[in-house]
Amino acid sequence: MRSHLLNDLTAEHYRRSVTEGVERVAAKLATTDRPFTGVTVDALSPRIDTIDLDQPLYDTTAVLDELEDVYLRDAIYFHHPRYLAHLNCPVVIPAVLGEAVLSAVNSSLDTWDQSAGGTLIERKLIDWTTARIGLGEAADGVFTSGGTQSNLQALLLAREEAKPGPGGREQAAGLAGLRIFASEVGHFSVKKSAKLLGLGQDAVVAIPVDHDKRMQTVALAHELERCRRDGLIPMAVVATAGTTDFGSIDPLPEIAELCEQYGTWMHVDAAYGCGLLASLKYRDRIDGIERADSVTVDYHKSFFQPVSSSAVLVRDASTLRHATYHAEYLNPRRMVTERIPNQVDKSLQTTRRFDALKLWMTLRTMGADGIGELFDEVCELAQEGWQLLAADPRYDVVVEPSLSTLVFRYIPAAVTDPAEIDRANLYARKALFASGDAVVAGTKVGGRHYLKFTLLNPETTTADVSAVLDLIAGHAEQYLGESLDRAS
Repeated sequence: MRSHLLNDLTAEHYRRSVTEGVERVAAKLATTDRPFTGVTVDALSPRIDTIDLDQPLYDTTAVLDELEDVYLRDAIYFHHPRYLAHLNCPVVIPAVLGEAVLSAVNSSLDTWDQSAGGTLIERKLIDWTTARIGLGEAADGVFTSGGTQSNLQALLLAREEAKPGPGGREQAAGLAGLRIFASEVGHFSVKKSAKLLGLGQDAVVAIPVDHDKRMQTVALAHELERCRRDGLIPMAVVATAGTTDFGSIDPLPEIAELCEQYGTWMHVDAAYGCGLLASLKYRDRIDGIERADSVTVDYHKSFFQPVSSSAVLVRDASTLRHATYHAEYLNPRRMVTERIPNQVDKSLQTTRRFDALKLWMTLRTMGADGIGELFDEVCELAQEGWQLLAADPRYDVVVEPSLSTLVFRYIPAAVTDPAEIDRANLYARKALFASGDAVVAGTKVGGRHYLKFTLLNPETTTADVSAVLDLIAGHAEQYLGESLDRAS
């Protein structure tokens, strides 16, 4: 079995195996004519259930054949121009090359003696990102597994910086008095983080949004003042630069003013909108982000990177100490005075992949402008899609896009019952998914069911958007026709 270990003696085996795998995937990418086959859980489960993991195949080709049957054939392919559902992007080739390199070398980014140059590359990319944001010379950060972890770490730092009096965080009363303010359409990870941080059920205060789905700063100011009046501690405001449902961007400069006025930590969840950091045209949409105390970025959303690739950035590097623990076997305190750069000193994770390499390879091959051009294209596509929807009497579109998301609802002319329209939209989404012709997402607005396009593929065209709208309408009309037949 040593023949399967990657080392100097098996380098040729490694080359052949990886090449065969790459060729399989390349062939699949080249011949995929729709984003999904439409396979059901009931159809796919038995194929996987019958595999005996205690009976290996002992042959890479046979394993790849089996993988074709249980995964590659029915995978959902984000590179297809009619995958329009979630915040999943097609990935750029330099990043995939970086993935291959980092997986084979298998550096762990927790300590210098496990990563060496990898540590310095990650630190360089953190500095590059904080400079793009404008956080200042004292800024720092660390790569994470994704936006949820980045938001959790940012709120951990905010909690510790808001420490109320003697005993601080350890005192139950101190925890109960902390409040986090976030948009009512902000990411669910804010509430999850509050729970993980030991805060009460009422710790997260939802701030209403305006017509454009942006946080209402008048309402935020009212809640901050009420918090202070009630003797509570405004721990953090989470502003969103790209909400998951609408791509809306909260008014960052106004929120920054309020945070300064109330001495509150300002966190910007830019997991989605971080692509604007490289934009050649729309960077001004996130003006004010430079005033944040912490920022979440997900390169695996709008920088076209493979999962996972995220980071949490902070204005003041010293605040990262709240995530620092020392172990004699790993990162003893003496290493700090010896100036040994251990990234575990900044991270919630210990063992951690060298995900930064993917972004490094991308920037060194394409440049930031190359990324920005791709993101600008999808923002412009969304604007064109919005114009199509606004002019189409079959649809109600919720809000003009700030990034690349469109939320809309099929509205049949002959049906007035909102519940029946809900069912038609739900049916259309499920039928479209089952057909495999396109994949779209769904959400609720005002308690009603809506559909959603998340446009992150520069290869998607307005013709694709128009064709999918026709498919949705066709499925919805089919449902309504059958419903009418059943009623009669």
